[in-house]
Amino acid sequence: MTRLSTAFSAPALVCFITAGDGDTAVNLDALVAGGADVIELGMPFTDPMADGPAIQEANLRSLGAGTTTADVFSIAAAFRQRHPDVPLVLMGYANPMVRRGPEWFADQCAKAGVDGVICVDIPPEEDDALGPQLRAAGIAPIRLATPTTDAKRLPHVLEGSGGFLYYVSVAGITGKQQAAQASIAEAVARLKAATDLPVAVGFGVRTPEQAAAIAQVADGVVVGSALVELVGKHGADAPLALKELTSALAAAVHSARQG
Repeated sequence: MTRLSTAFSAPALVCFITAGDGDTAVNLDALVAGGADVIELGMPFTDPMADGPAIQEANLRSLGAGTTTADVFSIAAAFRQRHPDVPLVLMGYANPMVRRGPEWFADQCAKAGVDGVICVDIPPEEDDALGPQLRAAGIAPIRLATPTTDAKRLPHVLEGSGGFLYYVSVAGITGKQQAAQASIAEAVARLKAATDLPVAVGFGVRTPEQAAAIAQVADGVVVGSALVELVGKHGADAPLALKELTSALAAAVHSARQG
């Protein structure tokens, strides 16, 4: 089994922070110590179109500190050395991933011990380069499904996907709103009928109560903006706050295993 498939053998907590925003290594360690099952590491970008204010500001802080793509891979490689069994997914936008060529990017992912990649702005119908190179390097191209992904388009999203399917539960940007539980349950059931991949739900999940409800119907729960806000608010003291919130979220998600 791969690290990702092992992580999703029961409801998993997926935690996101932005690379280069604060002391990323210490912040990542705090997420793992708090019980995160999968780590999403955001690649800073100047125009993060799918992200709300919290992650936009994290991108600006990271870029302002001079974070480069090479730095992201160094952070990833060091994380893999410290945490050999925790899945690590890079999430970002096409420009940093393809500007040196998809083959180069996939090779760097493999060398750093990255398990999967989420590229927000390459539609699956147009993914004739990055996805194939990632798969050839043993990296899972993780795709996004949304409330507007209908039955006609879903097969295109699923074709060549790996790791897990990320269900974006609202048609909007990160961190601003949350979908009704009934709509999430209905969407997850529809997606799981179409794929054997685990389905993780994100966008707008902020509290343990929300996470627990989603974990009753989904294979994973993704939390990003609530964690990123802690990094911006607490600075050098962020690890303690991150571990505290992650612990509460993990307890809520993992309690669904007994459900």
